[in-house]
Formats: sequence, structure tokens, C-alpha cells
Amino acid sequence: MPRFFARSLQIVLDSTVLSVAFWLAFLFRFEFEIPASQIKLVLINWPYVIALQYFGLWLFGVPRMSWRYMTMRDAVRVLASVTASTTVLVGIRFTLEALTDATVLFIPLGVLAMNYVLGFLGLVGARASWRLRSEVADRKKREVDGDLHDVILIGAGEAGVMVAREILSRPDLGLRPIGFLDDDPLKSRARISGLPVLGKTADVAVIAARKRVRRVLITIANAPGQQIRRITELCRDAGIDTKIIPGIYEIVGNRVNLSRIREVAIEDLLGRKPVQLDEAVIGSTIRSRIVLVTGAGGSIGSELCRQICRFGPERLILVERYENALFEIHRELTASFPHVPIEPKIADVCDVARVTQVFESAKPGFVFHAAAHKHVPMMEWNPGEAVKNNIGGTRIVAELSDRFGVERFVLVSTDKAVNPSSVMGATKRAAEIYIQALSQKSSTRFVTVRFGNVLGSAGSVIPIFREQIAKGGPVTVTHPEMLRYFMTIPEASQLVLQAGAMGEGGEIFILDMGDPVRIVDLARDLITLSGLRPDEDIEIKFSGVRPGEKLVEELSTSAEHADKTKHPKVLIGRIKPHNLQPVVEAITKLCQIPSDDAEQIRAGLGELVPEYKVARPSRTGMKTSEALKPVEATVEPAPGVPRPSRPAPN
Repeated sequence: MPRFFARSLQIVLDSTVLSVAFWLAFLFRFEFEIPASQIKLVLINWPYVIALQYFGLWLFGVPRMSWRYMTMRDAVRVLASVTASTTVLVGIRFTLEALTDATVLFIPLGVLAMNYVLGFLGLVGARASWRLRSEVADRKKREVDGDLHDVILIGAGEAGVMVAREILSRPDLGLRPIGFLDDDPLKSRARISGLPVLGKTADVAVIAARKRVRRVLITIANAPGQQIRRITELCRDAGIDTKIIPGIYEIVGNRVNLSRIREVAIEDLLGRKPVQLDEAVIGSTIRSRIVLVTGAGGSIGSELCRQICRFGPERLILVERYENALFEIHRELTASFPHVPIEPKIADVCDVARVTQVFESAKPGFVFHAAAHKHVPMMEWNPGEAVKNNIGGTRIVAELSDRFGVERFVLVSTDKAVNPSSVMGATKRAAEIYIQALSQKSSTRFVTVRFGNVLGSAGSVIPIFREQIAKGGPVTVTHPEMLRYFMTIPEASQLVLQAGAMGEGGEIFILDMGDPVRIVDLARDLITLSGLRPDEDIEIKFSGVRPGEKLVEELSTSAEHADKTKHPKVLIGRIKPHNLQPVVEAITKLCQIPSDDAEQIRAGLGELVPEYKVARPSRTGMKTSEALKPVEATVEPAPGVPRPSRPAPN
């Protein structure tokens, strides 16, 4: 039906409903025998009352609402409209009574009260009937076409009810919910949102067989990983297709984003509760500011960019040395956030001249430094590159941030920087030391954010396991007792934003990642999610701990005295910063060591980072203790970086 005719029909129907309600109100008021004296009153007031009521509907946007997708929120808007117009009618009634004796103009209050109720019921009922008719027609059509699939919803809580309602209102999804499974004894044999509670989750196989259902949808908000694992295994053993609504954070405005229904993933089995951001603090920090992200094409950097765009920065600068990665994230962001100006900059953070050009043209107010080499074994084989990128690149970006008056600088670090046993961890710890030292001499708020492994990031354990499973195994795990902390990419990125907004300068923020997870358990879960059996269909082999790896990672040392902040997921490590001058001297000497002299590089790292456990004896001529002595001196910038032109703060 053309839009013009559809809107015209809606106007006619609304006017008809309001007219019928008005006449019925008089009929009810006078018990279906309207006196002759009142007939004239009805005829005189009828057009004016309907016009006023429809103006109220227009004022509250009711005519723009879709009848096909009528919701409770729409009904509330109709109620507000009818209430407003009735209030005006009552006001007119008393005003006329005070100004004139022409009783022919006085609409009885009883009529106005009944008209209020009947008008609301009629308007909402017409829309609800239209929606019901459309849904029934669509459902019958799909039943004839054979495209409608029965599904059992596991979880009859708030999320489950919302999902059920959304599925019932969306026949285009091709799903028909037939009932819930829930372990709450109070819900046993109850009917919720029109659907029966069929039994407990442990009976999923029996109930699915009895109802001839081959699909279930897990709708338990924030379910613990152990519970999802149990349900998934029960469904797998029964040959039932299992999908999941990721979490209550997918529910916005009492609506469920059903496009996010997906297979159960390894993140669900970890059972991590979604992060709740203090969006007011983050928004005030980022909104209307120029934000620069290094490593913007990486796993963390790209997700940071997505999250930043939500808060409406004045401009977002993407700094990335890999052209393809930069192309992909730039294309995605411009499509998803067309209102945010985005500038892609191909640049290596180790290239002083190029990064200086970027800062001169962009003049950022907020810098997220996510560019880094992160793979532990690879950095053991190439320690010179780890030093150049993780330490030298950080120094260049940080000093330029100081030089150009950046308001906030956030270094993305890692738990491997705590008592490092690897070159990668030691270089990240050296970067932390430098950032803390520089913060003492700069008006820029330099902070560090430290977290563990990120699920699904490029080169992480999950993609490797998936590749091995796809090849039929074996899945290789380094050690049966290898423990790691894990976060999802969005969770880590959101907490980086949170910590960056909270920082005052010099802090090391530590993200609370819950309990560590055994890597072998992660492998077993991933094999199970693939529909296979660990040790039967897919073999798990232990390959031994690789160079630089620890069995258990730490998020902070005892010396850092990690304390709670206002955000429950963010801790702050307080440790006395090193003096800048000797730190810069040590970094300068370290960066001058030839890249192929791995022994001397490790020794230099050991002098700069005393807790580096695999450090070799010193060969650089600088004693470790020198880096801890107070020194008042002018610090020379990194080669090629202009000297700061503004005075150091008091």
C-alpha cells in the first residue's frame, strides 16, 4: 500500500475510533437514551473534540508510530496524548462554566471521563488488532511455506521473556517459541508471556524429543560459564542445535537485538559479566576532542576506535603502519559512524619524522598508544625489534604528546610486564617506567593500563586452536598447568577508555580480569563447542613451555599496592616512579645496541628492568642502581623529537 494512502487510512481510522468513543461516552452516561437537549450538545462539540484529540495525537507523535510493531511504549505514548487532550477539555469545561450560562456548551464530566477511557482503549485496541492480524497472516504463510522452526528458550527470566516477545513479533525470523526451560522451582508449570515452562534445563533432551524440537536458544542473562557449558554439552549429546543471546547488554529499550543470536562461543563459557562503563565520565573526556590511536588496525586498537566513535569525538586519527589493516578499519568506521570525521594515517611509530608530521597536522588532545609487538616467542627471537618498537616507539609518541600539549596519553600495557620473564614483557615494563617518569615532568596526563590475554585477538590462542581443530588436531598446549587471565576484545577496550578517563597522571591501572583460566580447559571447551570430544575426536598434546613464558601471569606486584577505584573492574597500582634522566639515558643506550646483539640487548633490559628474570650480566657500563637516583637535569629528547617549547609544570 502506498505511503500516502496508508497514512490517510490511519487518520480515518483514528478519527473514527475517537468519534465512536465520544458517542459511546454519551450513550453510557445516559444509559443509551440521550435526551433531546443533549443531542444538540453532542453535534456542536463533536468536531471540535475530535480535532483537539487528534491534535494531541499529532503532538505526541502517535500518527508516526507503526501499527505493525505496536509496543507497550507506544501504548504509553497514546495514553499521554489522550490524557493531555482530556485535561484540556476539562479545563475548557470549567472555563466556559465560569464565563457563560450557555449550558449547551457544557460537556458533562462523566462523559469526559468515559471518553478518556474509551478513546485510549479504542486507539490502542485498533493498533494491537492490526499487529495481531499481520503476525497471524505472516505466521500462517510461513507455516505453509515450511520456514517456521520450533525453538525452546532456556531461561524464563527477564531476558527470556523479552526474547520470546520479540520472536513472536518477528515472524520474519522463522522461529516459533514453544516454551521455556528454567531451574527455578517457583516457575515450574507456570505460563510466562503466554508460553509454558516445560521443565528444568537438565531435561532438555527428553523435552526436546517429546516436542520434536531440534533447536534451543539460551536466554539466561549473564549466565555463569559453568552453567552454559553444562547446557551446551547436554544439547550436543542430544544432537540439538544450540544458540545464545550474548547477554543482557544486548537488550536496549526493552527490545532485544535478535541479530546478535549466535552460536555459543568460548567467551560465554568464561562467564564474565559485562562491563558497565561510567559513560558520563568517558563522554566528557572524549566528546568534542581530537583523539589519536596508534596501532589502530590491531585487535585492541580497532575496537578502541569503535568504542571512541560512540562518544562523538571532534575527529579520530587512525595511525597504523599496515595499509590493509588501516583500510579495513577506516572503511568500517566511516560506514558505521558517518557523523565522526576520521583520518587514516599510514605511519610507523618508530619513524620520528612521520609521526611528528601527524602530530603537527592533527594536534590531538587524547592519545591511545596501542601499537606494539606482542608475541612472546617472536620477540625472544627478535629482541632488537621489540626494543625498537615497544620502547623506542613509545618514547617517540610520548615525547611528541608532551611536545604538542596532548591532554591525556594512555599506554596499553600487559600483565607480562609484571616480573617479566620475556623480552616482550621486559620491553613493555620499560615503556611503563618511561611513561611514569615522563609524567613527573609533563603537564600531559600520562597513564598506563595493564591487562592480560585478549580472546580472539590476532595471533592469540583461540584462533590457533580453531585452526588446529579444523585440521583434525592435534591441539597443542604448552603445559597442563598453564594459567592465563582472559578478557574479550570489547571488554578490554572499554576498560582502557574507563581508566584513561579516570587517570590524573602517573598511575598504572590494572584491570580486574577475574580468575585465571587453564589453557588446557580452554582447549577442551573449544573442542566441545566444535561438536567434537576432547581426547577422543581431537587429541590434545603438550609441547612444553616456550622461551620467555611463565606458567602463571601476574597483574601486579606486591610493591605496587593495587587499590580499588570508583570503578569495580579497575584497580590502581601505586609505585614510586623512577627519575626521568637516568631512565632516558638507559633507554638511549639500549636503543643504540645493534639489533643482532641479543645478549647485550637482554643485559641492557636487565639494567633498566631489574625484575627481568632472564636478564644477562651487565655489559653497558651502567649500574642498575643508577636508574633509581634522584637527578635534576635537562633531559634530551629522543633523536629527532623537538625539544619541548613549554615550561615544565611546577
